Amino acid sequence: MTTVVIGGGIAGVSVAAELAVSRDVVLVEAEPMLARHTTGRSAAVYLPSYGGPVIRALTAASRTRFAPELLSPRPMLWVSTDEDGDQHVRDTLAAGTAEPITVAQARELCSALRPDAFRSIAIDTGTMDIDAMGLHQHYVRELKARGGEIRMGAPVTALTRDGGGWRISLGEDELHADEVVNAAGAWADHVAALAGIPSIGLTPLKRTIAIAVGKPVDPAWPLVADAADRFYFRPEGEGVLLSPADETPSEPCDAKPDDLDVALALERVNEVTTLGLRSVRTAWAGLRSFTPGRTPVVGAAPGHPGFHFFAGQGGYGIQMAPALAAAGAAVILGAAIPADIAVTAQDLRSPQWTA
Repeated sequence: MTTVVIGGGIAGVSVAAELAVSRDVVLVEAEPMLARHTTGRSAAVYLPSYGGPVIRALTAASRTRFAPELLSPRPMLWVSTDEDGDQHVRDTLAAGTAEPITVAQARELCSALRPDAFRSIAIDTGTMDIDAMGLHQHYVRELKARGGEIRMGAPVTALTRDGGGWRISLGEDELHADEVVNAAGAWADHVAALAGIPSIGLTPLKRTIAIAVGKPVDPAWPLVADAADRFYFRPEGEGVLLSPADETPSEPCDAKPDDLDVALALERVNEVTTLGLRSVRTAWAGLRSFTPGRTPVVGAAPGHPGFHFFAGQGGYGIQMAPALAAAGAAVILGAAIPADIAVTAQDLRSPQWTA
């Protein structure tokens, strides 16, 4: 059986590699290179305390599926500056994914924190930096080793039923497949529309990241994130990687950073630290695509067999990629989800699929 996977980011290559164990897989990517958009622009952190219950379950199950060399320990501080932040810290502590620490203890880990800026702080010692492109290339190698084919510079221009399967137009080229897996990221609803498949309600949200310099940084500092999701920062080389944690609705596109968002990130981080960040070395933006429930959607909509979504990873795509790929492949193949992944096929269905 032939399966065409649309999309060459981490979603596409990971599920394609899993499916290639038992399917003939062709992965198609519109761009002339893989991982050009969100995957290649991710801050890439393994963060067990991030996201709702389904996200946290997939993240936890991914831990042992990462090759050790792809992870580097870096604790994370959830910091609160107001009541909204305090509530998130309380929720995180109640979920058992972090522990409370004092401001003095936090400043021992990151001396740049202003002692009077915070109301409460929690630490997640299970967080790690992820080598996102290393993970992506791992799945590319696995896909090829299992006989999969990759076509780049191959935008899908039409998707039509062809008997019991699909005819996929790639410009002047054409493929025939028994099944299609739509892993097109921010473009997933657009791809579905080509096939006459109802939308799953994806909303691409732009996230801005910059690297700035100011006073000297310690590369061992933790990741520091505002519990109310207004900023985060961590050391990056001789500078600081930072973001205003923006979520600006966007059409699917090659996202670009906005100068005002970069300035906002600098302002928010400078307010709570002594870093004195002023000079921006580089900035970029990516699209994080969310479903209404902020959980990924996997499988075929009722009445549309053979066309599977693998989309809606939002801002969690890298950290939960290994487990989601394994669970998603099982759902697509009609097999049991591995027992160590504490989600069900129902957890991964779109709320809009009522049948």
